[in-house]
Amino acid sequence: MKVVFLAPSYPPEMQQYTRGLAEVGASVYGVGDQPVSSLPASLKQHLHDYLQVPRLLDEDDVVDRVHAWMRGREVDRVQANWEVMVMTAARLRERFGVPGMSVNAVRGFRDKQLMKDRVAAAGLRVPRAVRVRSATDAHEGAALLGYPLVLKPISGAGSADTYEVRSDQELDATLARMHHVKEASLEEFIEGEEFTYDTVCVDGRPAFANVAQYLPKPLIARTNEWLSPVIITVRELAQPALSAGVALGNAVLGALGMGDGFTHMEWFKKPSGEVVFGEIGCRPGGAHLVDQMNYTCDIDLFREWARAVCWKSFEAPTRRKYNVAIIFKRAKGQGRISRITGLTEFMRNYGEHVVEQRLLPIGTPRRNWKHTLVSDGYIMLRHPDWATAKALADQVATEITMYAE
Repeated sequence: MKVVFLAPSYPPEMQQYTRGLAEVGASVYGVGDQPVSSLPASLKQHLHDYLQVPRLLDEDDVVDRVHAWMRGREVDRVQANWEVMVMTAARLRERFGVPGMSVNAVRGFRDKQLMKDRVAAAGLRVPRAVRVRSATDAHEGAALLGYPLVLKPISGAGSADTYEVRSDQELDATLARMHHVKEASLEEFIEGEEFTYDTVCVDGRPAFANVAQYLPKPLIARTNEWLSPVIITVRELAQPALSAGVALGNAVLGALGMGDGFTHMEWFKKPSGEVVFGEIGCRPGGAHLVDQMNYTCDIDLFREWARAVCWKSFEAPTRRKYNVAIIFKRAKGQGRISRITGLTEFMRNYGEHVVEQRLLPIGTPRRNWKHTLVSDGYIMLRHPDWATAKALADQVATEITMYAE
């Protein structure tokens, strides 16, 4: 099994997927823009060969270079798990004539307006939305849909460049901040709880599934600097409170023609109980969500994803053992991390439940909280009881404080 894997070294978690491919018997042909000499030894040991390209995000150039590089060599699969590379992978699959999701199918996961159109055509509830390419489009869309609204890039990832707008004045101010975005989706604001639905699929059917809850919703976390965002995977999926969301997720996979691999979907549960589709990507969730899912079941999804895309198989047990919370911390002040309060006490009292503590060390420059959800580090913990896991997460969020100066 010869697999071309795009961006094997960045983002850093891609190195784990490279390992997974090698461990299930694939010869991995990596494609990236870093010199091979700069790749870590832990990654290079899992690569069969490597092509450095000058501009990884130059889709046309990468397709041509990879096709020429692999000429005369057999290619069985082309894969990418970084959002910005999934279309390049689809184009290469079509160029090589290998199995996997087509350009048309992947477009439905990348273009948020087309995505909603296809999901709505299957009779599923989506936010009312319009595609906008200009300020005129945006104001006409706002008049049609009514405030409050959400403005986001058509092909964005996560909640980057995503804004809630509640008036014409806020819309104008937001448009002024989005000149670098060529196309956007203006959509109905959905009030309610926000969850994920994550899967590893084989032929479009989940071999593994996960639900996680955002506390608070990402839009709130993105606009309030001193909040500590929390995401908690749910141990018990078979509960009435989640059944409609899981059913929605499975129906979305069918509507969009999912094939093999990871999906990461966001959905809303309104106070009325109605569930509403948010958006979906044909790639894994970021910000250590895959690590959370691994700790939920004590498995290795980096390897099981590789097994699914290479061999259409999933061998790990899927029994869910824990609710797993990740709490992202943001230091108060600017400059370098100067002190952390509450951590020693928390670890002394509850350290047995902590699986990872990755807060920035004293003396490290504070990160820009608007550029990364991980912010100034995180604590990940788990517990079989939901209420206990949430209470511990709330304690980390409110009682551990990082300072910078």
